[in-house]
Amino acid sequence: MKRSSSKSSTVDANTTPSARNTGNSSALDRLQLKWNGWGTTSHPNPLPDGAPQWSLLRDVLGIETLPATPAKKLADCVLPLNQLPAAAKHGLEEIVGADNVHVSDFERAFHARGQSYHDLLHLRAGKLSLAPDAVVYPQSSSQVERILALCAERNIAVVPFGGGSSVVGGINAHAKSVGGPVITVDMSAMNNVLKIDKHAMTATIETGIYGPDLEHQLAKQGVTLSHFPQSFQFSTLGGWIAASGAGQQSNRYGKAGKWFVGAKLATPQGTWDTEAFPASAAGPNLAQLLCGSEGTLGIMCEATVKIHEIPKAKDYRGYLLPDFETGLALARQINHADIPIAMLRLSDPDETGYFQAFSAGVASGFKAALQKLYLRWKRMGNTPCLLLIGLEGDPSTVAWARAQTSALCSKAGALSLGTGPGKKWYHSRFDSPFARDPMLDRGIGVDTLETAASWPNLLELQAKVRTAILEAISADSPEQSENPSAPSDNPKNAASRTSRTSRKGICMSHLSHSYPDGASLYFTFLFPRDLEDDVAQWQKIKRAATDAITAQGGTISHHHGVGTDHAPWLEEEKGAIGMNLLRQLKAELDPKGIMNPGKLIR
Repeated sequence: MKRSSSKSSTVDANTTPSARNTGNSSALDRLQLKWNGWGTTSHPNPLPDGAPQWSLLRDVLGIETLPATPAKKLADCVLPLNQLPAAAKHGLEEIVGADNVHVSDFERAFHARGQSYHDLLHLRAGKLSLAPDAVVYPQSSSQVERILALCAERNIAVVPFGGGSSVVGGINAHAKSVGGPVITVDMSAMNNVLKIDKHAMTATIETGIYGPDLEHQLAKQGVTLSHFPQSFQFSTLGGWIAASGAGQQSNRYGKAGKWFVGAKLATPQGTWDTEAFPASAAGPNLAQLLCGSEGTLGIMCEATVKIHEIPKAKDYRGYLLPDFETGLALARQINHADIPIAMLRLSDPDETGYFQAFSAGVASGFKAALQKLYLRWKRMGNTPCLLLIGLEGDPSTVAWARAQTSALCSKAGALSLGTGPGKKWYHSRFDSPFARDPMLDRGIGVDTLETAASWPNLLELQAKVRTAILEAISADSPEQSENPSAPSDNPKNAASRTSRTSRKGICMSHLSHSYPDGASLYFTFLFPRDLEDDVAQWQKIKRAATDAITAQGGTISHHHGVGTDHAPWLEEEKGAIGMNLLRQLKAELDPKGIMNPGKLIR
């Protein structure tokens, strides 16, 4: 029942593809992944009952008792009636084989939505009205082309699917119209490295390949893409490009638009092989239109990307700054100094304190007092901020960059923490999403959003967005009344005990990606869930935060994309002429509007 390809290919050091290795299957087994949560079903729970972090969460959120709010099991969910005509299903089976067209409850539920907090509220509640009618696993570009031709002829909506990690509603199984048929095209069987060119330092790769397998295949030839988003373990190359993603080391390796060279795009109008020159003045670079296109123009089957030699040296270390404003000024100086850094991450005081306490459980009062006295002695005050600086490359370059950044940090009054914090972050940098499911199981909401703005706007933007989020949380949050006779492990009983009051959440932020002219801010916020209407609660928070972002001159998304969640604000950012251009482009490549309906361009 594994939905993956058994083929894999690597290449020699230059440009000639080798024979496919038919004994190596690298796609993740769909049946081992959670259909309504993050990661594999076998992954250990990072927050088991009795973990000291629960006490911290109760204190931070002001909740005396955490209710049990488990997700529904798939067996207890009802999926919509299948709308795919039998003739269309037969046609798809003729293209990819009957074994690669699936209509089981698990396949339809797994591909119904992505991984946003909003998506999980629906999935965990068993609300699967958006489930696709069928899931198709193509094995080649020619099969993808034929699938799109068939769907265009029969007016069937098509949702491209890589790892399913979208957090903006970008892969939700929307039909063209109510009751219309929709299929999901899962690209994970197309996971081969087709060519590595070490003269040009590019690689051509099928876009369904997952991050770990991509890096494993490239490492055999001593090269790397080095695109490491937090979703790296469960996301794919095609998704990174389609969402215009950014990896954690984007200061050195760039966002997707920087390392993306060109692609083979299957569209309802035929296949488009985009240009792939090192540079060209023959009009605009049309290949860049695919970055951020979110599957609305077609399906990327192959992509050519820039690669690098695996760095021989890495250095990640931490510094403490007295406040966020000082940290932003230092981050700007480092960027303006043209120092070849790989990563620069600055946490605000709330994030600095929260994650220190969360990772260690609850610190003893004596230890916390000693830490406070030490920071006061070092003139850090009560709002210290953690700055992580990552360096990668050849040893001499890393040594020079370390000397330059250390000098700037010292001049800014930073307290050096050594390599300990950097190593700790590096080895746990993909772990945070695993804590979301157990929090949701105990009535705690956790969501993220991100933006980017110019340096002059960042400090006020951070303050205004944080205030907007916290006010939206506190305006109408649930409070659990003390009622020992009502069992806390029943979500219905928990909801019945809910009264309406002003409650507190926590909103943390950090500078995650930076440039000479500005930077990206990433917000994480936790709050008591409104068990009576948690979707409306989320919508209110999301609207308040995004309105604050746009009012302060920030973009509605730096690397998450638009999907359905940000679409209402897109025209304000792009302008009427810009939106008309996007609509005309879609009309040219997808005249019937079958590609990923409802996303990006509404």
